[in-house]
Amino acid sequence: MPNPAPDKLPRLGFLLLAGLTLFWGVNFPAMKAVLSELPPWTFRAACLSLGGLGLLAISRLNGASLAIPRSDLKPLIAAALFAVTGWHLFTAYGLTLMPAGRAVIIAYTMPLWASLLGVAILGERLTLRRLAGLLLGLVGLAVLIGPDLRSLRAFPLGAGFIVAAAWSWALGSVLVKRGRWTMPLTLVTAWMFILGGLPVFLGAFILERPAVILDLSPTGALILAYIILLPMLFCHWAFFKVVTLFPVSLASIGTLAAPVLGVFTSALLLGEPVGLNELSALVLVVGGLSVVLIRPGQA
Repeated sequence: MPNPAPDKLPRLGFLLLAGLTLFWGVNFPAMKAVLSELPPWTFRAACLSLGGLGLLAISRLNGASLAIPRSDLKPLIAAALFAVTGWHLFTAYGLTLMPAGRAVIIAYTMPLWASLLGVAILGERLTLRRLAGLLLGLVGLAVLIGPDLRSLRAFPLGAGFIVAAAWSWALGSVLVKRGRWTMPLTLVTAWMFILGGLPVFLGAFILERPAVILDLSPTGALILAYIILLPMLFCHWAFFKVVTLFPVSLASIGTLAAPVLGVFTSALLLGEPVGLNELSALVLVVGGLSVVLIRPGQA
């Protein structure tokens, strides 16, 4: 898809970015709460299967055929392999090898890889303003993770897996942008969940006992429903929609506020500490977003 004209970036894209920041940010403490009751592979298998089936149902209610057109099959498998399978498998292994809280922040180096891949694969321009916004945001994330650098050096393989996850998600996003889809985007996202989730489903049945999901507490079940409905169904669709509306670099930079919001919502909901590092990171990330999202048509 061609990039939109500089003075015609649609308002819908900015509204979707705001929703992504809110729901993905709150998703961090929500996932932590559910993972205290469910093992990780079972948790992810539930999210992907129920999320995929939910999007298929929405597509069907909208009158769309659920069949995958032959021309969409190869790009769909490629995008699902990286955006779903790679992301979930790399993070699953990475989280077993390093502290979970800061692993999420490493995962949000994704805008860096997405920006570079957008230039290499899509021929997008990485303008000075986008580069400045990207660097400010990444410095903000580095400030957040700074206190844990010593523990990261103790778990280099875990950090490597999380970086691979970020790279995989970024490449999947670029492939979604490049795809000449004949299916509605809701259906594209649904089949990405289903096809890309197959190895995750298999891992859950081999490595864990998926029936444990029936033992969820009422609170855990309510939080899981929130995760599936908003961070999974809405946010994945919304992100890929933003990627089709904006250049990949601009869409990716717009997600940088989510992990910072996650730190603050974790403090509010889980009692985790917030100090100078968190406040400094917030200032840097907001500054980076301001560089590219204020008068974005000139970014």
